[in-house]
Amino acid sequence: MKTLFTLVLTLVMLNGCGQKMNYPQTKKINQTDDYHGTSVADPYRWLENDTASDTRVWVEAENKVTFDFLKKIPFRDQIKKRLEEIWDYPKYSAPFKKGDYYFFYKNDGLQNQATLYFQKGLKSEPKVFIDPNSLSKDGTVALSGVFFSRDHKLCAYMVAESGSDWNRIYVLDVETQKKLTDEIRWVKFSGANWRGNGFYYSRYDEPIAGTELSKQNEFQKVYYHEIGKPQSADVLIYEDKQHARRGFGAGTTEDERFLVVTAWEGTSGNEVYVKDLKNPKSEFQMLCKGFDHNYDVIDNLGDELVVLTDKGAPKYHLVAINPKNPDVNNWKQIIPEKKELLEKISLVGNKFFASYLKDASTKIHEYDLAGKFEREIDLPAIGTATGFGGERKDKEAFYTFTSFTYPPMIYRYDIAASKSELFIKTKVNIDLDAYETKQVFYASQDGTKIPMFIVHKKGIPLDGNNPANLYGYGGFNISLTPAFSPSRMILLEQGGVLAIPNLRGGGEYGEDWHKAGMLDKKQNVFDDFIAAAEYLIANKYTSNQKLSISGGSNGGLLVGAAMTQRPDLFKVAFPAVGVLDMLRYHKFTIGHAWAVEYGSSDSALHFKNLIQYSPLHNLREGVNYPATLITTADHDDRVVPAHSFKFAATLQEKYRGPNPVMIRIDSKAGHGAGKPTSKILEEAADVYSFMFYNMGFAPKTFDAKPKM
Repeated sequence: MKTLFTLVLTLVMLNGCGQKMNYPQTKKINQTDDYHGTSVADPYRWLENDTASDTRVWVEAENKVTFDFLKKIPFRDQIKKRLEEIWDYPKYSAPFKKGDYYFFYKNDGLQNQATLYFQKGLKSEPKVFIDPNSLSKDGTVALSGVFFSRDHKLCAYMVAESGSDWNRIYVLDVETQKKLTDEIRWVKFSGANWRGNGFYYSRYDEPIAGTELSKQNEFQKVYYHEIGKPQSADVLIYEDKQHARRGFGAGTTEDERFLVVTAWEGTSGNEVYVKDLKNPKSEFQMLCKGFDHNYDVIDNLGDELVVLTDKGAPKYHLVAINPKNPDVNNWKQIIPEKKELLEKISLVGNKFFASYLKDASTKIHEYDLAGKFEREIDLPAIGTATGFGGERKDKEAFYTFTSFTYPPMIYRYDIAASKSELFIKTKVNIDLDAYETKQVFYASQDGTKIPMFIVHKKGIPLDGNNPANLYGYGGFNISLTPAFSPSRMILLEQGGVLAIPNLRGGGEYGEDWHKAGMLDKKQNVFDDFIAAAEYLIANKYTSNQKLSISGGSNGGLLVGAAMTQRPDLFKVAFPAVGVLDMLRYHKFTIGHAWAVEYGSSDSALHFKNLIQYSPLHNLREGVNYPATLITTADHDDRVVPAHSFKFAATLQEKYRGPNPVMIRIDSKAGHGAGKPTSKILEEAADVYSFMFYNMGFAPKTFDAKPKM
């Protein structure tokens, strides 16, 4: 029986959901483009200028409307408090060994950034190596990578500010933690890969002031930096003046014999060049040609390079290639293709550790250097195992195991004994035994069977009244595998349902699965997602009045396409940092690299496909769209915020229904990487508050008093 408070709260929410929203009046300009004979209006083009004063005024006005709405939600503060309680537990990474020291990351609970610790041996007292929390007062400077010299005496570390993809590289003496004078700037999409007394890295030319977060990234180059010298003295190692949009990465094999340069034109497919450094007169030569396949050089075995590739094997195999005879007919197969996806290979302790995906869950197989199968490593449940990094001489490897209701646990694997032992147990203040995970297979529109994980509290009634969140991605060969998320527990402990389908376009079943959701087949991804929603509704997990959808980046495109194609299926939509203008995405920062996935409006053929699903161009008047909270950030230089700005302005212009459609624009934040805990919790609290409020759902355990 409902209490008086719950009845009052429910009435307040239901009344509030239908209130008339007063959005900022967004100016329109006369901008029309001709795409292969088709005129397309772009009246909010001016919002693409992220540094203009009128854009800043618009951002402030939109945020005021959004936060004025959010602060009136009666249980918003209670949700944030509960999120902090759930989130407040120690979080560890798997250790990794460099010389005499073990290194690991730890977040005490609510720290903005995880601290990097080190210790001599596994039983000595850990000490702070790098604490990124000391680099900024608000936690918006993040440690984005550490790279150790071959002798383990020096560490190059990368930092990023406000979530941007731009990085700076600095160098520490490992023994003393003394910061050296080296500083490398304008680094993006790169590591710091050591050879001798320096390292290779990739950078772009310094952009014109004011264009750092929006200008196209072109003509990436590889340099070698020698420790102690200024960046101006760095040696240019590789460039391509004929292909502006190619990117490059360089590194050596563990024995520093081979220098390997990988070239990429987009997010799928690459080319590999190699130089034998044993011969001072050697030049770069082609090892793997073309951009139709993927190649990952693992290391060398003597004169041959070991490569994980999908060429000739859509689910990948491991081959040995001799640089002197690199023709595919001369390749030697080490680990053949199987029916499961071979997702990753690690070479540690002179063993290959192969990570396979079987229906989006991990299996780890161990092989000797000749490719002979030795054993499968037992994992505690169906879930995701990551790690197994290290060097050829190591006698142990560490890995992390997690699942939806299984917080990350760290294991140590003794290679000689072939035995795993629990190394760090993660403790959370939640009764995870109260929840269950199942995997179902449902039919998409064309009959293709799609797997989907469904997580909820045991014993919930399947009566169609449960609040639910359907989360998806479906692109760029990325696999969604089981993982613990403390923020999602807010939904689950309220009797809600979490559903994550493994859509085509992802990597769960290899390159064929990926290709079935890209270019002219992109609609398959949206069909898979819509079919997942229909399955949840048909099987009474939820209803169209209690179903929310969410996704970020390419997943933001997914949400935008789903809500414009089937707005009747969803009550709430959360397109996050989304690719929403499919006609102009390639004109900003690294967007041109996604053309291999989406196609480009520069092509008449691709334009006809893109215009059919581009979320921005498929918003219509007279349609009852779901309650929508678009989320983006001012320093997102991966998917520039102009996508979200233009989508929000158009949605507010065309929609006249009762559901709120608004945008939340974070400051000093980017695409997601490096976001401080404080900002993660603030955004999560706003998202779940908005979700529950617009579903008319009163959280059962919060002692909230209505503010409306």
